[in-house]
Amino acid sequence: MNFNDSLNKFLRYLKLEKQYSVHTSASYKRDINQFKIFLEDEYEYLLSDIGKVSPATIREYLSTMIISGISRRSVARKLSALRSFFKYHFRQGYISKTPTDNINAPKLNKPLPKFLTIKEIDKLVNAINKETLIGKRIYALIEVLYSTGMRVSEVVNLKHEEIQWREGIVRVIGKGKKERLVMLGNAALSMLKNYIGDADYDRKSSVQYIFRNKFGRKLNVKTVQTDISTLAKRAGINRDVTPHILRHSFATHMLDAGADLRSVQELLGHASLSTTQIYTHVTPERLKAAYDKAHPRK
Repeated sequence: MNFNDSLNKFLRYLKLEKQYSVHTSASYKRDINQFKIFLEDEYEYLLSDIGKVSPATIREYLSTMIISGISRRSVARKLSALRSFFKYHFRQGYISKTPTDNINAPKLNKPLPKFLTIKEIDKLVNAINKETLIGKRIYALIEVLYSTGMRVSEVVNLKHEEIQWREGIVRVIGKGKKERLVMLGNAALSMLKNYIGDADYDRKSSVQYIFRNKFGRKLNVKTVQTDISTLAKRAGINRDVTPHILRHSFATHMLDAGADLRSVQELLGHASLSTTQIYTHVTPERLKAAYDKAHPRK
């Protein structure tokens, strides 16, 4: 099977069977196309039959990327995409072996996740103009992101029917269409009600999504990212602040306050506990509390 046909089959599988988002499928396509460019340059004959790709070809490709200065994390991600690609074709019987078997990804120095302190979150919300509809929307967005730990893509897709207002519970449809329940704190509930209760909020719109742009259509992720980044600069927070950092902050503060790892895993929607464990880094506040509690000459 030639490369283009095999890629189209794989992308169709991601969309229809795995039910991956457009964004995730596009990432796979980008990474696999980069391998295609390598084959075009070095081994053009392999493009007509992916079954002839060997482990040696994969290793040479990985080495080429590392030598060219691509980060080890990016190389590992690209290898993961190729593994999925070849495993799919092996399972379907299109190829007789997978060339990515027994090839290890480059070792990574995992950075600690970035997060905001509670004081910084207070600075963020204090910088909001709370009198306008957009200000109320930003306030509600920040409180929902921080209160629930939801991904920004999940928040912009949030619908009225998915919130149990009295109980403060949200039904989230996450990655791979997996469903989970997350909790809305009182601050988030209050700011949501304040936002949708504004006189300028169009309650007659046929749009089901809670968060909307000025035209009454569903808010997009890029707008949320821009709004939060701009607000952080206004608040005097001198580093990049993204919606995902609020998710990191949720997990870090929950674990700091004594929440168990399994519960945080469920709330974040992580398939693996090891993914959640990156948030068990020790914050200065937790170190000081442990020291004050245990040291005889504190």
